[in-house]
Amino acid sequence: MDRIFSGIQPTGDLHLGNYLGALRNWVALQHKYECIYCMVDMHAITVWQDPKELAASTREVTAGLIAAGLDPDHNVLFNQSAIPAHAELAWVFNCVARLGWLNRMTQFKEKAGKNKENASVGLYAYPNLMAADILVYKATHVPVGEDQKQHLELTRDIAQKFNNDYNQNFFPLTEPLIFGEATRVMSLRDGNNKMSKSDPSENSRINMTDGPDDISRKIRKAKTDPEPLPGDRKALEGRPEAANLIDIYAALSDQSTADVCSKFEGAQFSTFKEELTELAISVLGPVGEEMARLVKDPGYLDSVLRTGAERAKAIANPILDDVYDIVGFLRP
Repeated sequence: MDRIFSGIQPTGDLHLGNYLGALRNWVALQHKYECIYCMVDMHAITVWQDPKELAASTREVTAGLIAAGLDPDHNVLFNQSAIPAHAELAWVFNCVARLGWLNRMTQFKEKAGKNKENASVGLYAYPNLMAADILVYKATHVPVGEDQKQHLELTRDIAQKFNNDYNQNFFPLTEPLIFGEATRVMSLRDGNNKMSKSDPSENSRINMTDGPDDISRKIRKAKTDPEPLPGDRKALEGRPEAANLIDIYAALSDQSTADVCSKFEGAQFSTFKEELTELAISVLGPVGEEMARLVKDPGYLDSVLRTGAERAKAIANPILDDVYDIVGFLRP
């Protein structure tokens, strides 16, 4: 069976963008693939994290995955730092990847900003760790958004160079899985920017733990424009906030944006927002309630992560052993 790997950073609150862009798709994939899902806490510390908050967030994200519908008995769920093979393979890949490849990574430039000289080495080299995350399980597929395509291309480059350098056909060239509507959910306050937990405005995002009142308030305050909704998605070009809300409705209702535009053609946003609010509460409400219940049981969440780590090690460690033999590391 084909094997999927994907990871999510345990920093801040899970929000609608995480749910529509990743979690809901992961749930659908669990019945079609062997799935390995990881809380990437090692990636998280490429920028400083409060230790207590990082530990709490790791449990909270685990709760969010389970509440969204991931079965911890059917899937491998664990936190990255519990598997030393990730870091060990990343060092090998540090010696395979070329500086020029990393210099082309646009996300480092975006995250480091103007102060790149003060950014951590980990932030610069983390695409190599990302490649190790994937290839230490010989994952055949990775579900990715548009903004992650470049990192998967780097993973394929590293796998190909390793295979060539050592005259092996060892690592697969991992393929992307790209999903449809609303894989890139934008801010409720600015349709040109991605919905993000780092945005200082709480009204920019719907958190998975938000109750009905919060969801209603945030959608009501979501930025729109005075024009009625068109019957054609193409007519939303130049109207990013309007397009974002249409995309969100389409994704939550499992409809195409064309069908949503047809349904609400000529409607004012006040009417549309009422319908979107009702839909969002019906979909996210049960997820948020279950997530809140699970967070109150850290012992259960820790047991899920421990069991998942044991299953992950059983896959990763033999692959790392083979890499060490190929490279020539003595294991007396």
